[in-house]
Amino acid sequence: MQNQFSRTQMLLGAEAMDKLKESHVAIFGIGGVGGYVVEALARAGVGHFDLIDDDVVCLTNINRQIHATTKTIGHPKVEAGRERILLINPHADVVTHQTFFLPDTKDEFDFTQYDYVVDAVDTVTAKILIIEEAQKAGVPVISCMGCGNRMDPSQLHITDIYKTEKDPLSKVMRRELRKRGIRKCTVLFSTETALAPIEDPEISCREHCVCPPDSPRSCNDRRAIPASSPFVPSAAGLLIASKVTSDLIGFDHAAREKEDLEKKLKKRELFCAGRALREKLRNSSADNPDTDPEKRVKPYD
Repeated sequence: MQNQFSRTQMLLGAEAMDKLKESHVAIFGIGGVGGYVVEALARAGVGHFDLIDDDVVCLTNINRQIHATTKTIGHPKVEAGRERILLINPHADVVTHQTFFLPDTKDEFDFTQYDYVVDAVDTVTAKILIIEEAQKAGVPVISCMGCGNRMDPSQLHITDIYKTEKDPLSKVMRRELRKRGIRKCTVLFSTETALAPIEDPEISCREHCVCPPDSPRSCNDRRAIPASSPFVPSAAGLLIASKVTSDLIGFDHAAREKEDLEKKLKKRELFCAGRALREKLRNSSADNPDTDPEKRVKPYD
């Protein structure tokens, strides 16, 4: 029976959709990148989510965060994310944690219950801790590097942290992970050189903060406020969601292409064999009028 995931099932198959339905993914950070990860995984058919973020929607989030609208300003981001998931899939299981993931809150989370972990938080301390806890639990994890101050989504890449380049956050993460003996970690990063935000007093967050009154952090709490575009965070979130989905179902793109090619060749062979047989029959009919309906003498003529 048709459902909201039928077109994806046409691409991946019923068995893969069953796997996604049973999969449990934790997304740490439901902002510009994490929000699109949540959106894409929900639309892909993932059935179980943990959403972790302490922040609320701000007016300045609207340019890049999928759950941020003029109607959701002041709402907890995890609740806005949960509402979107349930609008897509009412049967999804969604657990929200309105908290930052830090050393004093990490014991609230059992990483062994997750099938995949996505790190889309902003702070180095939290990122390292998420990676450490996921790897201790033997759970796949992907970590997002810097996406602020960038315009070109075509320069986003997924690779191992020790193969990254041109990204200041990746450099810091490489150093800190090496100190902790972590020798590999899948990350998304950009090779685009980060642009310098334009100083404009008219829209300065320092001078004109519009954070909702109950925000856990105001603009004055941040050391630096990056510029952002609608393009890079969203593309980063979609790329991460694609990687997570492929890993959850064990999707091998090269093997699938080979299988599709073999099917096409087999179909072509059958077509050519059928055409050769039809040609043979036509030639046989031409040589033998008794077997050719066009040349057979009809009775009573």
